[in-house]
Amino acid sequence: IAEKFGIKKLVPAYLDPNLELQDLLTGVSFASGASGYDPLSAESAMVLSLSDQLGFYSKCMETIRLEVGEERASAIASESFYMVCTGSNDITNTYFASPLRRSNYNISSYTDLMVGSASSFLRELYGLGARRIWVLSVAPVGCLPSQRTLYGGLERDCFVPANEAAVLFNSKLSAEIDSLNEDLPGARLVYIDTYSPALALIQDPARFGFQVSTKGCCGTGNIEATYLCNRLGHPETCGNDTEYMFWDSYHPTEVAYHTLVDQIFSKYASKVL
Repeated sequence: IAEKFGIKKLVPAYLDPNLELQDLLTGVSFASGASGYDPLSAESAMVLSLSDQLGFYSKCMETIRLEVGEERASAIASESFYMVCTGSNDITNTYFASPLRRSNYNISSYTDLMVGSASSFLRELYGLGARRIWVLSVAPVGCLPSQRTLYGGLERDCFVPANEAAVLFNSKLSAEIDSLNEDLPGARLVYIDTYSPALALIQDPARFGFQVSTKGCCGTGNIEATYLCNRLGHPETCGNDTEYMFWDSYHPTEVAYHTLVDQIFSKYASKVL
């Protein structure tokens, strides 16, 4: 998305020790893989929580403030574009793959917990100066190769309960974003539907130039992910990853991301510019 906006090809991690001031001024990432709206997701995966990420954003803005002054820093904060993308791990890992939440929450109350956390996070981000924020929905996570393998039976069908949870969460998130836009002066929060374009690609990959949407390119394509697909894992990979929607059992390929971003950008770009 940063590339589509013409900002830069790659948004570096804020914790990259080689960052320079220009990197901070043109955008960095505070994201932490496997975190989520539910604090338990980050705790279970031993990664940075949303609260941790907000803390680093605050430190980033303090550095910018010291370099360019209060007035310019405030303008940078309010005029910058923010993108929030999380929630998948909450549903697939923290809820369905673990009994810790399911013993106390049904899916309706759990998605309420997620939305409440999302709302608090967005309010805090707003309080730190952010105004133009894209908030991405959860994709059809029940159709991830890993979820098909774990819950889809011999046919490896999509795991319907996870998709239903995503749809329920997305509807609540969209309504909450509408409410926040009314409550927060100057806020320009935009709900981004990623569920529909991702599902279309999964259901009809040939239409978008892909051949495989039920398995990943790495290893068997059924269950491997993250470190099992890096150099240390020495995995076998498919001959042509551009034919695959998924790189591993959880994450899309670069080509798939480009396909999805093209659709998202054409639909929503005007709402943030």
